[in-house]
Amino acid sequence: MYESHWGLHAAPFRACLDPGLFYESPTHEEALARLHFLVDERRRLGLLLGDAGSGKSLLFEVFAGQLRRSGSAVAKMSLLGLQPAEMLWQSIADLGGGADRGESIGMMWQTLADRIAEHRYQRLDTVFLLDDADRAGPDVLAQLTRLVKFDRLPEARLTVVLAGRRDAIGNLGQDLLEMAELGIDVERWEQADTENYVKQSLARAGASTPVFADQALARLQQLTDGVPRRVSQLADLAMLAGAGRAVEQIDADLVESVYQELAVVDA
Repeated sequence: MYESHWGLHAAPFRACLDPGLFYESPTHEEALARLHFLVDERRRLGLLLGDAGSGKSLLFEVFAGQLRRSGSAVAKMSLLGLQPAEMLWQSIADLGGGADRGESIGMMWQTLADRIAEHRYQRLDTVFLLDDADRAGPDVLAQLTRLVKFDRLPEARLTVVLAGRRDAIGNLGQDLLEMAELGIDVERWEQADTENYVKQSLARAGASTPVFADQALARLQQLTDGVPRRVSQLADLAMLAGAGRAVEQIDADLVESVYQELAVVDA
């Protein structure tokens, strides 16, 4: 909508899980390294923790792509609103198996167990990346506990990573929390992270001149508290407003007015 005004060939701040838009800040780089550690060392359960909007879902998307390219079998999904049978069916499908949606949970478990065992025999890692785990229902959490306890042979190659909001991690329950071997924190961005993210996103979209003044970037950081999703939302809305007002560069006052008028919220 505003690309022509700013001389861009694409929107720089798109709300989608596109690994091509991933900005590897120091905290996200460290999180990826720790995720790889979990799989490489064949650890059974890890927790990816961060505020809402910190980039956990995009981290999972990037990590899943890296694992698949290395030959690992990956089941990735959000647990929000899922029932146990849905979780098992999708897990089987992601791992290359087939199951009837109408099968019993017991039958689905047998199919899933067979897939995991087959991968172990083939010396392939099986990795579950389960987002919104803090919002899963008690029946799904019971299935997760069963999954984490499954196939405890020394040669097992099964890793489960649960992602959730740091302040709601207690919703997982004591059993899962006690089995977790590593907690990975995704921190909010520092000022330099926000500045680099905005500039790199704009450059990738074709910007040839600075769109945001330095003071505007500083105000962007202050108003969003360095939460990546908020940074992206507010930067996008500021560019839309700037195009509508036909300004040549976005200043701090424009960022402030957009924040107040459009009430950026944390979804």
